[in-house]
Amino acid sequence: MYDIIIIGGGPAGLNAALYAGRGGMKTLLIERMFCGGQAATTYEIENYIGFSESLSGPDLMMRMETHAKRFGAEIINGDVTALELDGAVKKIHCDGKTYESKTVILCMGAQRRTLGLAREDALRGSGVSYCATCDGAFFRGRDVAVVGGGNAAVEEAIFLSHLCAKVYLIHRRDKLRAVKSLSDKLFEEQKVQLVWDTVVTAINGDGTVEGITVKNVKTGQTGTIPVNALFICIGTDANTDLIKDVLPLDGYGHVITNEEMATKIPGVFAAGDIRQKPLRQVITAVADGAVAADSAINYILES
Repeated sequence: MYDIIIIGGGPAGLNAALYAGRGGMKTLLIERMFCGGQAATTYEIENYIGFSESLSGPDLMMRMETHAKRFGAEIINGDVTALELDGAVKKIHCDGKTYESKTVILCMGAQRRTLGLAREDALRGSGVSYCATCDGAFFRGRDVAVVGGGNAAVEEAIFLSHLCAKVYLIHRRDKLRAVKSLSDKLFEEQKVQLVWDTVVTAINGDGTVEGITVKNVKTGQTGTIPVNALFICIGTDANTDLIKDVLPLDGYGHVITNEEMATKIPGVFAAGDIRQKPLRQVITAVADGAVAADSAINYILES
């Protein structure tokens, strides 16, 4: 029997594990793949307080994992298939095993949204990607495109500009949604060509990406851009499949909590990108994790 089980090893889950372990709780963190979540695929993080010099996402996440383990958190890899959250004892079914806990903190995060185009899934891994830091090196010296206008898309385009011959940044609006510091960096990159007011309507290629078809949303004009890869950065969807019929979600699929990160089920908390919130950043995720762990500890002590 654990005191606290945390599902998901991104920044929220790792910091929850640190606070829970430091609070003397018997803590288990279950991560499906590798710790770090989306942050572990981020090329550069420059706005995490305390690090005046930029550092890579993998580096920061590795430090967080080490820190959580230092305070006794047990971390395992496994695929959680079902949850039984009602009652005093919560049950987590994972890879044929059942783990029991007094409380659960949901930190399953989010995943990149797709364009939903006809050949998108077929060409995934063959030129269609959702992570430049993961796949950018495969297209060194070649032409690529990035779709999106937020922080993630701009970060991807900047990263790719140091590897690729040319980077097209395609955005459906006439101005970026990214923060000014990132936008300013992007505008300095000579290899990046901005394609405004434009959407991707088709991905072309037989076996590998050979180009994309685009449409200007203001003029209706269509055309093709020859590229060897398309990096898609148009937002995220919360990973709430496990609890969509158990907990109330908002219109975008995020878990609804109060300021203590508590859900409607006693002893069940949520933190990070899975939760309804105005800002999704590493620093807000770790803050959520700290609050969720503290709330879980108080719940145990008061029960």
